[in-house]
Amino acid sequence: MYLNYKNLVIRNALPPDAPILAAWWNDGAVMAHAGFPDGIGTTAEEVARSLDRDSEEHRRLILEMDGIPVGEMNYRWTDDAEPVYEIGIRLCDETKQNRGDGRRYLTMLIGELFSRGAVRIVLDTNAHNLRARHVYESLGFVCTGVREHAFRDQRGNLQTAVDYALDDSRFCPFS
Repeated sequence: MYLNYKNLVIRNALPPDAPILAAWWNDGAVMAHAGFPDGIGTTAEEVARSLDRDSEEHRRLILEMDGIPVGEMNYRWTDDAEPVYEIGIRLCDETKQNRGDGRRYLTMLIGELFSRGAVRIVLDTNAHNLRARHVYESLGFVCTGVREHAFRDQRGNLQTAVDYALDDSRFCPFS
């Protein structure tokens, strides 16, 4: 996949991206909302091997701004009966957050997945991630459930997850 809008690019993550992905994934500040406030403790070699297994049904993506990696996205096909994709996004460079670029990246990916025939796009987020929840809801995502005490983060703290779904008729790319 290669998508671009002005200075923003979404592209397939490749083995040469493994060092930056490993650095982000090992950074507790980046990974705290995913339940890993101490990072995940992976190596670039492990990440590179996992990227070799990506396919059109499951893909990790690099987000670039002006040619510089600033974050990551992913998607995976979740339902054989109909094209439902689960997505995730993480702007890892905190200097690039709170500027509207996450919404732009999401709009690019969601538009592409709907053009590929997706009937629904789903995601979940930590209930405490109010900034992300606002963005998802502004794009048309609807809360489909709240899972209290859905998981424990790596420090043992119970976390609540919020599930969202979006169909093409509710997608609001710009508002």
